[in-house]
Amino acid sequence: MNVYESIMQGLTEAVDYQQGKITARKTKLTVKPVTTFNNNDIKRIRQKTGLSQVMFAGSLGVSHKTVEAWENGRNKPVGTARRLLEVVRDDPGFLIRFQVE
Repeated sequence: MNVYESIMQGLTEAVDYQQGKITARKTKLTVKPVTTFNNNDIKRIRQKTGLSQVMFAGSLGVSHKTVEAWENGRNKPVGTARRLLEVVRDDPGFLIRFQVE
C-alpha cells in the first residue's frame, strides 16, 4: 500500500466511523500515581546503580548538591525526578546505558 492509499483508507474509515458504519477500538489507560521516596530509598536506588552521587546527579539532570540533599533528608525530589527515580529503581541499569565512556 502506498502513502496515498494509506491516507485514503484512513479517511474512509474516519467517515465510516462518523456515520456509525464501523466501531472504533478503544483503550483505557490509567496513570500510576508517582511514588514518594525518602532519603534512604534514594540512597539505595543510587547504590544499586553503582554510581557516585556526582554521576547519579548528572545522569538525572540535577546537581550533585541536590542528590546530596535528598540523601541527607534535607530536600525531597519532586515532579519528574520522582518518576525517573521509579524507573531507575525498577531498572538500575537504565542510567548506565546513557553514560559516555
